[in-house]
Amino acid sequence: MTLLFRNRGAMLLLMLNIFLAFTGIGLVVPIMPTYMNELHITGSTVGLLVAAFSLTQLLLSPIAGRLSDSLGRKKIIVAGLIVFAFSELLFGLATTTLPLFLSRMLGGAGAALIMPAVMAYVADTTSLEERAKGMGLINAAISTGFIIGPGLGGYLAEFGIRVPFFFAAGAAAAVSLVTLAILPESRSVAERQEAKSQQKNGENLWLQLLRSYREPYFFGLIIVFVLAFGLANYETVFGLFVDHKFGFSPKDIAFVITFGSIAGAVVQVSAFGWILNRFGENKVISACLLLASAFILLTLFVNSYWAIIAVTFIVFFAMDILRPAVSTQLSKMAGDAQGFVAGMNSAYTSLGNIAGPIAAGYLFDLDINFPYAAAALVLALCFLLSLSSGRRGMGQRG
Repeated sequence: MTLLFRNRGAMLLLMLNIFLAFTGIGLVVPIMPTYMNELHITGSTVGLLVAAFSLTQLLLSPIAGRLSDSLGRKKIIVAGLIVFAFSELLFGLATTTLPLFLSRMLGGAGAALIMPAVMAYVADTTSLEERAKGMGLINAAISTGFIIGPGLGGYLAEFGIRVPFFFAAGAAAAVSLVTLAILPESRSVAERQEAKSQQKNGENLWLQLLRSYREPYFFGLIIVFVLAFGLANYETVFGLFVDHKFGFSPKDIAFVITFGSIAGAVVQVSAFGWILNRFGENKVISACLLLASAFILLTLFVNSYWAIIAVTFIVFFAMDILRPAVSTQLSKMAGDAQGFVAGMNSAYTSLGNIAGPIAAGYLFDLDINFPYAAAALVLALCFLLSLSSGRRGMGQRG
């Protein structure tokens, strides 16, 4: 029995850390239409604001992944929580666009530190057979953060538009202290010293990023990028879309996103490991890509409140299954370089999270329907790619 199951407290703490990070990201979703109106900013600026978070995450993710190999997972997680807490405080205090951009970039730095280290910690403490369950639990925490974030943002905004961010800052600061005090380090001193030695003699991280197309897990990284692009494209303008088209309030937006995300989180906790063992990662990935593409496109044709809830439910369900399936696949290919590959995973996620919001913002200014048409097309193309490349791309069983 592995550490994952011997030390349930450590696993719960990891889930809390990643949950807080993604709750903070989701807080902004239902509130952005209000900020957009108050600061008189365009959809393009909203897209750039969302992309700023991912730009910093991209720049730091490969470095953060390797630092977690050489310095230890715990130190990097705690540092990420502290940076993230400050970013939320700054966002809550901001009254102009410049501090908002600075806050989002700091938030990206915090996420870049937290996410690869948490993923690598799980890989350190699970066997290959238990990896899917461990990744499913972490991604359930991510999904729950996306569920709670918009909901919390929408409801706490009733007490003041800045209250949600002050709440998130305080929670992250508190959890950083708890993590520092009780989370055990998953890597021994000898393992960290060996990682430092390998990094001194190894190739430059950015050269490895550029040459990642040669790696056996490259197709998985492409899926990571497309998933992030499609989901970021969908989420960035969702609040603006329903605000402009149906006059939804922040509370309405929060409810739709919250309801739409629940199913994925439930499946990740209860049945995700069984699904991957039964069908294989590649079949699950292909099915989720097709489902997400079809229902994002369907968003353009629904015109009632409950129809939007139903369609969003399916989209988030597919995305929430797709994300841990790809993470599990990459982790199985990583071998001893768990921190580095987790960093690459985060870096490609950031690339998608940069391109998606920027594209969505500009397309939204042209026509509010264009962002969803683009997201559906990209996911459909990736589905076709997964059909043709699945067997040779990642060495799947399914």
